[in-house]
Amino acid sequence: MRVLLTGAAGFIGSAVARELTGAGHEVVPVDLMLPQAHGAVEPPPGVHRLDVRDAAEWVALLSGVDVVCHQAAVVGAGVTVADLPAYAGHNDLGTAVLLAAMHEAGVDRLVLASSMVVYGEGRYRCPDHGGQPAAPRAVAALEAGDFEVACPVCSGPLEWVLVEESARLDPRSSYAASKVAQEHYASAWVRQAPASTVALRYHNVYGPGMPRDTPYSGVAAIFRSSLERGEAPRVFEDGGQARDFVHVADVAAANVAALHSVLDGPVGRFDAYNVCSGSPVTILDVARRLAEATGTGVDPVVTGDFRSGDVRHVVASPRRATEELGFTAATGPADGLAELATAPLRG
Repeated sequence: MRVLLTGAAGFIGSAVARELTGAGHEVVPVDLMLPQAHGAVEPPPGVHRLDVRDAAEWVALLSGVDVVCHQAAVVGAGVTVADLPAYAGHNDLGTAVLLAAMHEAGVDRLVLASSMVVYGEGRYRCPDHGGQPAAPRAVAALEAGDFEVACPVCSGPLEWVLVEESARLDPRSSYAASKVAQEHYASAWVRQAPASTVALRYHNVYGPGMPRDTPYSGVAAIFRSSLERGEAPRVFEDGGQARDFVHVADVAAANVAALHSVLDGPVGRFDAYNVCSGSPVTILDVARRLAEATGTGVDPVVTGDFRSGDVRHVVASPRRATEELGFTAATGPADGLAELATAPLRG
């Protein structure tokens, strides 16, 4: 198949490109090379330096393309409110312009890089009152060191359960709002074009080649960079936040499975899938695993600090991706985090 790949020079995009070309597919790579993701570097050979917000101007690149794999986005939780226009511009507007260009070019299949952040908090249950919605945590409670999500009926701590794709969408950051918008634009395009989309809700992606410590980096890269400097990783809250960390090679494999699925499936389809390892870990456990693997003898520091927009627990169910896409992660956090401790990073 011939795949137009946006964000092709990025951490995930480059892994997808390698997976596709290794399987004998033709890739048309596009990347804007945003400085916060790439630094001040030129695009790799063969990569078209283009902005998805200008897709109407480069629609000719879509000629002969079977499917678009849309990885390009401004990522991270958002450092300040001033980041809002960047998320809305690159992620929301960029996706809308790309979809319009695809329609003009007659390309009606899309694989969209989404994120677990669309869920906000994960799913919870109370031992006494069953499934319960998770309201945003009160700042006063966080300041007092009470980090768990409380049951709205009895005020006791809720237990996390696996998040299915049918869970309500409840974005709690500017980045999350932009990823929900991308899914909504794609869903509307599917009905109007008509066309088909598979959205992949990535959980915490990590692995060789991920960006070093920046305000927009993932927590694994931040911990790794601290250890490289001989500093203790600083863990927010009490470190008990539950997450799913999925290796970038598995994310690339999930994209290839999704590309085949959307090409083989019917027109008018919009389906979303969790992309995760299926092996939950806590943030403190991630810091400890990385520290142990470096052999530095540096122990993580649990700070009790918090960010009011952060969610407590979000852990995915891999069931639907396994059953419908045939995707199962090959690398668990024990092996993957040990590899990350000494793997080359970007920038």
